[in-house]
Amino acid sequence: ANNTVFNSALANTNAYIATTAATERSSLANTNAYIATTAAGSGKVLQVVHVDGPGSTVSKTGAGSLTVVSAAITPSATDSKIMVYGTAYASGSGGSNTWLQIQIFRGASNLRNGPYQGISLANQGAALATNHLDSPSTTSETTYHVNIERGSSGTNGWDASASRSSITLMEIAA
Repeated sequence: ANNTVFNSALANTNAYIATTAATERSSLANTNAYIATTAAGSGKVLQVVHVDGPGSTVSKTGAGSLTVVSAAITPSATDSKIMVYGTAYASGSGGSNTWLQIQIFRGASNLRNGPYQGISLANQGAALATNHLDSPSTTSETTYHVNIERGSSGTNGWDASASRSSITLMEIAA
């Protein structure tokens, strides 16, 4: 079968969807996301939602996860896929050796843990990114979140600066 593959590099992660047709490639930044489509129209992007955030600085002290930016999408069909791209920028506060991880949530469900990034000095920043291909099986509004989790022990914290993170949701036809 003829395969159509769209290869997007986004940030040290991989996501896959199957299909049929021709081949395209485009680079965005050190990650691979593959979307395959059929000549009948599956695999087409039906809608895109993008949100930059947070509106103001988000801070967390100690271990745990906290939402940095969120977006909602209403799928047009129950068999649609939602491609979620998340980026976050955070800096350590209150000490050194802070390990941060980006996460993607649908509602309260953790869908993806991205790579950890170590911050060796207070006020040093880290850019984090990941993606996830979701099958929400609904036509109801669905909210996705980009979270940052501090995985290292101790009381050091982190700050996610205003307007330095984003989430992009793409509905993909089945």
